[in-house]
Amino acid sequence: MQKIEVCFSPLLYPLYENPDAIVVVVDILRATSSIITAFHNGVEKLIPVRTVEEARTYKNKGYLIAAERDGRILDFADFGNSPDNFTPDKISGKTVVYSTTNGTQAIRMAGKHHQVLVGGFLNISAITEYLISGRRNVLILCAAWKNKFSLEDSVFAGALTDKLLKTGKFHSICDSAIAARDLWLLAKPNLISYIDKAANRHRLKKLGLDNVIEYCHTQDVTDIIPVLDKDLLVPLKKM
Repeated sequence: MQKIEVCFSPLLYPLYENPDAIVVVVDILRATSSIITAFHNGVEKLIPVRTVEEARTYKNKGYLIAAERDGRILDFADFGNSPDNFTPDKISGKTVVYSTTNGTQAIRMAGKHHQVLVGGFLNISAITEYLISGRRNVLILCAAWKNKFSLEDSVFAGALTDKLLKTGKFHSICDSAIAARDLWLLAKPNLISYIDKAANRHRLKKLGLDNVIEYCHTQDVTDIIPVLDKDLLVPLKKM
């Protein structure tokens, strides 16, 4: 049977690293939700970069830039890090360079795995089906907040773990996967009210960016799965 593990923080990633596994990177508020939305709305490629300096260099070369730090859009960026920034009229058929406080850092960190997928509630069923067909062990990597535990990422990790375990094709003796699943079962009956407790939800509210909370926790908006192909994010079907 395929094994599921959950890593609650990128700081713990070296303890879970397994080049043969498929890793699902999750940053519900907001990077992976925004990346999924961008592909759903027709972006051709995303280039995830770690640093502000890298993003600025791409800007000087004429690229569109989506970039934030601590939730705030950078002064030279064309877009921030919210799903509603990425409308079809602005991004369809284009390449966008992407740099965020947490999500793109985790994506680049996971690059040595067999395959790196971008996951969220928005594509949870598509991710589940693909992982079943992949016949490999799975690591769910929470982007967290500056390496600190993130409630919304961990709840999603539990939701995905729950779906995979229910297929009967996966098992887990990973304490963090078990804890994440329990957290999901606790949150599931009233998910948005539960997420209202999250530090990141309060952080976004202070910035006036909490209008995307409900959307980012909506299941199955799309069946598109962004995947890391060398240094680029592309839709899985285009690899």
